[in-house]
Amino acid sequence: MDNLLKYKGYYTVIHYSAEDKVLYGKIEDIDDLVSFESESAEEIEKEFHDAVDDYLDFCGRMNKLPNKPFKGSFNVRIPPELHRALATRATTEGISMNQAVVKAIEQMLKSV
Repeated sequence: MDNLLKYKGYYTVIHYSAEDKVLYGKIEDIDDLVSFESESAEEIEKEFHDAVDDYLDFCGRMNKLPNKPFKGSFNVRIPPELHRALATRATTEGISMNQAVVKAIEQMLKSV
């Protein structure tokens, strides 16, 4: 994805507003809203970095733990039949269901 930027474990997708003639984005997948913009493609990455740094600085001054985009755990709702099949397959392979899910996700992402 050409419009994806990453910095210090955070990421953003850059958008363009034809009406305002600016590039803009926000830090994705955190509970707080931190946005930024630039009229220049050359400066948009710096604006993103500044937004992340400002967010981390603000959290430090407020004695607030900054959100990390991903904590490594999430809930998945699947049909009971699929749940049973996964549990059976994991047991057969001698691995946990977590390990089976990680393997399945890794396999899916290899094809991207």
